[in-house]
Amino acid sequence: MAGSADFDLYRPSEEHDMLRETVRSLAEAKIEPFAAAVDEEARFPQEALDALVASDLHAVHVPETYGGAGADALATVIVIEEVARVCASSSLIPAVNKLGSLPVILSGSEELKKKYLGPLAKGDAMFSYCLSEPDAGSDAAGMKTKAVRDGDFYVLNGVKRWITNAGVSEYYTVMAVTDPSMRSKGISAFVVEKSDPGVSFGAPEKKLGIKGSPTREVYLDNVRIPADRMIGAEGTGFATAMKTLDHTRITIAAQALGIAQGALDYAKGYVKERKQFGKPIADFQGIQFMLADMAMKIEAARQLTYAAAAKSERGDADLTFQGAAAKCFASDVAMEVTTDAVQLLGGYGYTRDYPVERMMRDAKITQIYEGTNQVQRIVMARNLP
Repeated sequence: MAGSADFDLYRPSEEHDMLRETVRSLAEAKIEPFAAAVDEEARFPQEALDALVASDLHAVHVPETYGGAGADALATVIVIEEVARVCASSSLIPAVNKLGSLPVILSGSEELKKKYLGPLAKGDAMFSYCLSEPDAGSDAAGMKTKAVRDGDFYVLNGVKRWITNAGVSEYYTVMAVTDPSMRSKGISAFVVEKSDPGVSFGAPEKKLGIKGSPTREVYLDNVRIPADRMIGAEGTGFATAMKTLDHTRITIAAQALGIAQGALDYAKGYVKERKQFGKPIADFQGIQFMLADMAMKIEAARQLTYAAAAKSERGDADLTFQGAAAKCFASDVAMEVTTDAVQLLGGYGYTRDYPVERMMRDAKITQIYEGTNQVQRIVMARNLP
């Protein structure tokens, strides 16, 4: 597995290239055949999870110390990108496993890391991230979920909304208010287990896209957990959450990049086969210009995303700006490219018999979650290099 290489240049190493070939082969053989059914039936892509776990690609970011592959940030991006190229819903398995567990990696005690990262690395559990609430989306610091100290325990009460893979994941990083008077500095982070008494889930949301990844509310009703399940010190949860997003916005950029590449690849093949006026439509300059623009935008997004991954690995000072920029740019590109792919297929592109309409629907969420692109622009403006 690709480890920390020389990141002075953003070009993937030979090891990264080999990883891409491995993931692409796996994705095309064991994930792509089920992608349409997963979307149509709005069911969890179990085939993808099984295939990723069997190849140790479900949570490649977990350090070797805890039984993981110890992949660097660029390798993690490549895994997500290549899975998203065939099935965006399935790419949320490695992406959200990183999102949910990174707070533990960044701020958790050694005991927490050993307890929760080991099962994640083995594929025995998945990890979700609980930040948003019904009245706290972009304004995450306005959350109302509370955690009250009771001896050697904390008691959690509240509702978390838009939780990816909720109900499937065994573990949840939950942000909750421990000191209401301190706003963001009064928020703490905890690991909550699916089996904890008082944890329950709402009905799956009926969504435009990523239908194979369950999105549900998480209800916390007097959930009593040991105090040692707090991630970091009391009051540091919001800071950990924001630091996590600096790194994981790049995984959403990777997902968007993969969706866009999948749409372009399919459209390229289609225009060579589709004939009008006696020749393939690929011969028409109007079509060629569309394809050129799509490829150009994808390559720009890829360079920005890979550069951000390198900065994530190094922990560069400008990571906040670069992570937001990569996520914002790549997701905007994914929406443009998938829309153009539908256009290139004409009437066929608008039907479910072809994958580009699914890719277009899936692309939209990348502009919204882990911070809307409007929020990303606020983040960039506040952190201009």
